[in-house]
Amino acid sequence: MWSFSDWCRGWSGPFLRPVARFLGRLGCTPNTVTLMGLAAYGATGLVLGLGHPAVAGWMLAVFGPLDAVDGLLARDQGGESTFGAFLDSTVDRYAEFFLYLGLLSYFLIHSGGGFREAALVLSALTGSILVSYARARAEALGFECKIGILTRFERLFALAVGLIFNWIYPILWFLAIFTHITAIQRIIHVYNQRDRSHD
Repeated sequence: MWSFSDWCRGWSGPFLRPVARFLGRLGCTPNTVTLMGLAAYGATGLVLGLGHPAVAGWMLAVFGPLDAVDGLLARDQGGESTFGAFLDSTVDRYAEFFLYLGLLSYFLIHSGGGFREAALVLSALTGSILVSYARARAEALGFECKIGILTRFERLFALAVGLIFNWIYPILWFLAIFTHITAIQRIIHVYNQRDRSHD
């Protein structure tokens, strides 16, 4: 099924592949690039927590597409591995944690936020993790589960836009609601596959 993230990956491929090849020439492995990406997300969360949402938004806009570089480098080097895929998926969860921790710090320290903002951040973070977990668990059981209105790319894109244009509250409400809707979409999708498997 086509998605916005699929379109962006196809569009950005010709631009990101030279980056992957350059890092390969420097001796970087795909796993090294994955960890470099984690450091970049950590820096983005730190900048956000220090009270600079627009700067953090632009950092996220740059680092988000670079998420694909480790996969491109692995394919170029013929080094795709199950551990690399596992590491990439695990690091992605930590990356989102850093972003939402930065967002929570921003609300509590710099904008006078309280329980409502903390609850929204927790809801968005939990929904994001559940979306990814639903896919991972479904695929481990042999189901296809790539559907959903807010895959990781869409979540990061929405957050970057919200930070850059100071639409933080609307975007956070959007994420807090629609990540859970996406998780429910995936639950229903897997349930329907289970029904068909017993027809």
